[in-house]
Amino acid sequence: MTDRRPDPTSRVSGEDWYGRELGADDVFEGVLFQDCDFTELIDHGASFTDCVFRGVRFNVSEHTDAAFTNCTFERCSSFDASFTRCKLVGSAFVSCEWDLTKVDGGNWGFVSLARKDLSGASFTGVRMREADLSGARCGGAVLRDLDLSGALWHRAELAGCDLRGSDLSSLDPLTVELAKAIVTIDQAVTIAQALRLDVRPE
Repeated sequence: MTDRRPDPTSRVSGEDWYGRELGADDVFEGVLFQDCDFTELIDHGASFTDCVFRGVRFNVSEHTDAAFTNCTFERCSSFDASFTRCKLVGSAFVSCEWDLTKVDGGNWGFVSLARKDLSGASFTGVRMREADLSGARCGGAVLRDLDLSGALWHRAELAGCDLRGSDLSSLDPLTVELAKAIVTIDQAVTIAQALRLDVRPE
């Protein structure tokens, strides 16, 4: 993937937004959020475009129908945060923490999660077309019912990951760690076909 990091035009530094409520009227474009506290923030429909979040704490925050388009997250924590029906198209994550993060629905197409530790995260019903999961550590994570068509998987660690219902058509089983990954029968057939096995009924 090419580097699409935005170039912020304004800065919000060190602000305490603990428990703050955001709505559809809150629109931010080209803003650098530096070392801010978004803990327990409630976000219903706010929009962030070409923003950078650096050292921001999203812990226990709730985001519903919000948009983070082409944003960059650096050294952010999202312990027990939730993202429901959110749009994060084209966003990138660098050295972020995902413990107990829950993502339900929404569009995360073209998002970069390369080499991220997602082992404590749960993604369900999310559109993640052409997402970059190269080298991602997903052991024990939940990645269920995801549209991962065109996703990049090279060297991803998926041991013990729950992949049921997700599109694995772009996954090369020879380049990832799949031991004890949880899949459906149909997905097992897809993986077997990728290995050029001749799968036949008994």
